[in-house]
Amino acid sequence: MISVHALSHHYVGRTVLSGIDTVFPTGKFSALIGANGAGKSTLLMLMARQLQPAAGELRLAGMPLSQLTVRQFAQQVATLRQFPDFRLRLTLEELVAFGRYPHSQGRLGPADKAAVDDAIDYLGLASLRGRYVDELSGGQRQLAFLAMTIAQQTPLLLLDEPLNNLDIRHAIDIMRALRRLCDERGCTVIMVIHDINLAANYADHIVAMKHGRVYASGEVAEVMQSALLGEVFGLDFEVQRQHGGYVCNYFTYR
Repeated sequence: MISVHALSHHYVGRTVLSGIDTVFPTGKFSALIGANGAGKSTLLMLMARQLQPAAGELRLAGMPLSQLTVRQFAQQVATLRQFPDFRLRLTLEELVAFGRYPHSQGRLGPADKAAVDDAIDYLGLASLRGRYVDELSGGQRQLAFLAMTIAQQTPLLLLDEPLNNLDIRHAIDIMRALRRLCDERGCTVIMVIHDINLAANYADHIVAMKHGRVYASGEVAEVMQSALLGEVFGLDFEVQRQHGGYVCNYFTYR
């Protein structure tokens, strides 16, 4: 669905991405992994049109992103930033309704209200719909923002480290929800993630980045290799294939 061609980006003369070429498969869950500073979030924000590339091109279903209007883009791509910030005092239901703006322009109709209800129910948040977002726990708040993203009903979701500061239970809840979006609704999910074990066990496709370049990409089995991950992160990795998934041991420094 989304492809990257010779993409480069700079910050105040410092090269952050250089000559990126990769494709994210349609209807699959893709994980962007790599050490801090590898360029993962920058690549995601370029795909989200939050940044402008210094060179190269991004295409959505073969069309350059630059040719889409703001509203057309928002009807195709939903983005959840690393630190979502809503300072208005909103209930969870009101927050989720913001996801309908590309479709309703602020005038919610029956279809919009149904999409809001669906997103809330999809993440099991019905009991919290009347609660104020600033009164929710960190995990509940992150699920609320994810529900807003789901309510946008786009075929592509871009998520920048949505598991930050979450306990294991809430992290698993989010990963399971994203897995279901791909399996049940055919969504394409691209996510920046630091937890290699979660990436290995929930994603279909992994892009490993190092020093602003794509070091490796492919199906999980292709990238979950001890030597490859060791080079990406500068650690000794032991990857074990177990029934139903992978376990990555990386607790020994080189």
